[in-house]
Amino acid sequence: MTCFPFCSKVTSSARHDPEIDEDISGIHNVKLYTYKQLRNATEDFCLANKIGEGGFGSVYKGRLKDGKFAAIKVLSAESRQGVKEFLTEINVISEIEHENLVKLYGCCVEKNNRILVYNYLENNSLSQTLLGGGHNRMYFDWKTRSRICIGVARGLAFLHEEVRPHIVHRDIKASNILLDKDLTPKISDFGLAKLIPANMTHVSTRVAGTIGYLAPEYAIGGRLTRKADIYSFGVLLVEIVSGRCNTNSHLPIEEQFLLERTWDLYERKELIGLVDTSLNGEFDAEQASNFLKIGLLCTQESPKLRPSMSSVVKMLTGRMDVDDSKITKPALISDFMDLKVRRKQESSTYNTSSASENQDTTWRFTAQYDQTMQTSSVNSALSFD
Repeated sequence: MTCFPFCSKVTSSARHDPEIDEDISGIHNVKLYTYKQLRNATEDFCLANKIGEGGFGSVYKGRLKDGKFAAIKVLSAESRQGVKEFLTEINVISEIEHENLVKLYGCCVEKNNRILVYNYLENNSLSQTLLGGGHNRMYFDWKTRSRICIGVARGLAFLHEEVRPHIVHRDIKASNILLDKDLTPKISDFGLAKLIPANMTHVSTRVAGTIGYLAPEYAIGGRLTRKADIYSFGVLLVEIVSGRCNTNSHLPIEEQFLLERTWDLYERKELIGLVDTSLNGEFDAEQASNFLKIGLLCTQESPKLRPSMSSVVKMLTGRMDVDDSKITKPALISDFMDLKVRRKQESSTYNTSSASENQDTTWRFTAQYDQTMQTSSVNSALSFD
């Protein structure tokens, strides 16, 4: 079991940003790099070394003084929200270690620079290598896919059940699952993570995450439990088996939303038809069908009906049967679209000054969803204050 003492000081003499010095002084076991060290490691943050870009900054490949390669995540100095995510990510990941989690080497807080230094993972993210259409796309046989699914599940089970206090990641998605040289999956990006104390069943918080992976009860009401991560994992599981993103506006309307398509095929007892055609039939049909059923179990509308991550691991590894009788209809993206229409109808008489916080969160979520659908960027990250 891993616990969070948050009591020891960072080991370095490098200068801190005075605005966050007090917060970072309580973080345990983190090496503090100078900006010069990281600039040298990345050849002055050369564009050729840039390996990724996200909502809070860019990621560069670098070679540290000890010869290790590292993924160096440079947070945008303009983002006020970035300070919170930066400190959260250090707090969460510096205290834990697991085969299926990224490893934090250290950070830089010199002047206005906020940089995280992680172990470098050679095979990028699942969104690029499995779901993407670019030059990074790779072929994943069934054995590799099943191993990735089980690895991510084990990493989440560790966060949810073995760490104290429990950790809810809040942004489980294909782009946050990185792969090492052996295609071992590593859960990354803990900037949105929340700690759930043992004496609490949930926390109420601002809505943050990614459309398509967001659990409905959390997206609408801001009520966060570990079951929100389980919903996201269910979506990811179906993506890995099918080899396609959770939403694709270029497909016929009845096939655009992956979870809806999964449920439709399940009801017709044709679930196996969802398996990625690039496998050319070379997969374990029974196991693939079970994986898709587990995805449906994880995405059920009622959080109480979703299994725990330890149960998910047991089902994925064949140590627990998948009970078809417990599968109920998942919470679907079309339900959010219906909600969006209802909120628009109400908006003509909507009084924002007297609206409750939950209503306001719901409205902003559906408005953002509407905008996202129009731009076909359904995987953009959300973060509502």
